[in-house]
Amino acid sequence: MQRQMHPAVLSLAVCGLCLSAPLAAQDEGESMAEDMSPPVEADPALQAAEAALNIAPIFDGHNDVPIQLRSRFDNQINDFDFVDTTDTGPEANRNPMHTDLMRLAEGKVGAQYWSVYVPASLPEPQAVQMTIEQIDVMKRLIARYPDALAFAETADDVERAIADGRVASMLGMEGGHSIGSSLAVLRQMHDLGARYMTLTHGANTPWADSATDDPEHGGLTDFGKDVVREMNRLGMLVDLSHVSEEAMHDALDVARAPVIFSHSGVRAVNGHARNVPDSVLERLPENGGIVMVVGLPGFLNDDQRQWYAEREAELARQESLFRGQPDVVAGAMAIWDEANPMPDTTIGDMADHIDHIRDTIGVEYIGIGGDFDGMPTGPTGFEDVRGYPKLFAELVRRGYSQVELELIASRNAIRVLREAEQYAASVADMPPIETLIDD
Repeated sequence: MQRQMHPAVLSLAVCGLCLSAPLAAQDEGESMAEDMSPPVEADPALQAAEAALNIAPIFDGHNDVPIQLRSRFDNQINDFDFVDTTDTGPEANRNPMHTDLMRLAEGKVGAQYWSVYVPASLPEPQAVQMTIEQIDVMKRLIARYPDALAFAETADDVERAIADGRVASMLGMEGGHSIGSSLAVLRQMHDLGARYMTLTHGANTPWADSATDDPEHGGLTDFGKDVVREMNRLGMLVDLSHVSEEAMHDALDVARAPVIFSHSGVRAVNGHARNVPDSVLERLPENGGIVMVVGLPGFLNDDQRQWYAEREAELARQESLFRGQPDVVAGAMAIWDEANPMPDTTIGDMADHIDHIRDTIGVEYIGIGGDFDGMPTGPTGFEDVRGYPKLFAELVRRGYSQVELELIASRNAIRVLREAEQYAASVADMPPIETLIDD
């Protein structure tokens, strides 16, 4: 069955942008004879990808730099160098960060949702406080680099920042526990600049089921549905990454503005519970939302998901056989790991998820949500924020046009943000939703 293209895409499709990368003009008088070494052949696919990203830089849905600032530096950033973070790691006995200003530029990133994540295990009042602290630290970091970063709250802000050559910096809350089950707190978080909220994280909230917790509510409670309605009224994007399939459907039943999946894959390619099932994917065209495809290897490569399950089973077996003998268990697992190396995940695995969305509902419902600095590493070739051009080169090799590349890179994400703002403007006379306060 032929799909109908989203109306916002028609003007781009008609414009007929050519898929070619203009080569940089050689300076006058420069002699090519100075270098007698054989010329390095340019990769046409990479050239085409970079041409598209020069026009429509990446608008990434999810980056966890804020929690890195907290866990590594206790949010003490007055002396923190965000220009180059490749030497981070020793201060916390861990790998270097994935993100800095130099690598964002190399990766052609033009806009970023910075995740003000806090652990779902926190009591709600503490989660609210910590979320405000994470908003504060990210705003302070943005303000320290005014030539490179620009705080953004609207689609117009994003487009202005990109035109100025700065990374448009928006805030997203990862987990509904951040509002303490209060619509008043939700409204205040919006006033502070939060422009999306993931309804859950790894655990259920009192009003929504998580994809990775035992179901309690059968999706969203009545209050959870009011959260979606109030977010729509405010113009805050409803993020359905991390929520259960039932909660995804409940949110789509209620939503009057496009939703996002800020960092998810698709279950048809990898069956992880964190990914989007086709039953939900097929509803996105009616809603207008997007899946921002994640870079976390365990959500991409199903062989790796199976490997993790087998390793967990073996660990449970060893712990049952050798109770109270952790050294024996550790030795047995070292032998198992040596005999069963973890399958590699590549950019091609990430592209498979993009292919499935395009083939199922169309390219206008795809974005990118890397999850950098929220995972140990991305796939091979996509290990940090420099990897986007290589990903898009893989899409070029798979036959994606320049218009399609631009849509995936940022035009779809900007369109969704703008449509959410337009819906909020259309209901500006609607009063805030009020709920009783528990004594």
